[in-house]
Amino acid sequence: MINGKENFRRLLNGECPEWVPQYTIMPPQKGAPPPPIQLLSPEFLQKHRAVGVGGIDPWGVRYTYSKEVNGATMPDTTYFILDDITKWRDVIKAPDISGYDWERIVKDSIEHSNYNRDETLLSLDMHFGYFQHLMSFMGFEEGLCAIYEEPEEVFALCSYLCDWYCEITEKVIDYYQPDVISLKDDTASLNAPFISPSVFTELFVPLYQRHAKFAQDRGIPVSFHNCGKAEKLIDELMEHVGIRLWDPAQTINDLVAVKKKYGNDLVIAGGWDAKGELLADDAPDELIYESVKNSILTLAPGGGYAFCGGFMPENSDRGREIARRKNAVVMRAYEDYKFKVYQ
Repeated sequence: MINGKENFRRLLNGECPEWVPQYTIMPPQKGAPPPPIQLLSPEFLQKHRAVGVGGIDPWGVRYTYSKEVNGATMPDTTYFILDDITKWRDVIKAPDISGYDWERIVKDSIEHSNYNRDETLLSLDMHFGYFQHLMSFMGFEEGLCAIYEEPEEVFALCSYLCDWYCEITEKVIDYYQPDVISLKDDTASLNAPFISPSVFTELFVPLYQRHAKFAQDRGIPVSFHNCGKAEKLIDELMEHVGIRLWDPAQTINDLVAVKKKYGNDLVIAGGWDAKGELLADDAPDELIYESVKNSILTLAPGGGYAFCGGFMPENSDRGREIARRKNAVVMRAYEDYKFKVYQ
């Protein structure tokens, strides 16, 4: 039997895996089995976003966390650093990275992550997206107005960011030797994208293309993280960026139609959400089990699917115990059907 790493590689190659892989963008917990794929990046790029940490990012954005959202970090909405997109050159300054020991930086990030190359694919993850960077600089109201009123300035700013991230990618990529290049940008809400596909293609897709070229030059796949109802943007990402995997592929999208259109050319990583009746503290185990089973039986046949999902605990002993119980049911259903669907 092949291991999880090679099983996931089959999925990315458009083949049918031996079992339904499990996917997550979260770092593995200590003592847990090695995941089939793991995101890594230079630590100085991401440390401000660690759960329960916060801090200042390389561009000067202040991140805070809250116990009410389980320690998740997000930009401090009382302190946006840019209020006029036409003045971004006076405010946004790329950090000086000359003289960095890139080999040491890569080695440290791998050692601190407990990454095991024999068991796990390495996905190189540089940042959380240009649309999101703009919103972290300006807030959503001003950021969306800037896209509408000054698209050329928005593109100039994001290209400036892209220059810096591409320079770092060029320095580290051959030390990491990644199996996948990971791109991210949460450009959609619960109901629709924040911007039209045409604006998405004009302002942001060229930047994703620049990163994707690192993967294309090395013959490795590209993954893309985009929460929300982002299905209208997948055509652009497939055609112009050549993505092979989309996560978290939430169920507010018509995932059956997406799978029918792209087949095994696109891995749907997700396809299950903890929502509705499942969120009740006393949600029956049978209801949780059936929801996971139905997701796998609907999306996994023929390949092109990795299961991703679970319950986030509330910040209390009782909340954590409820989440543990529910997640045990999720994993039981996943284990019961991850092979069965291909038998």
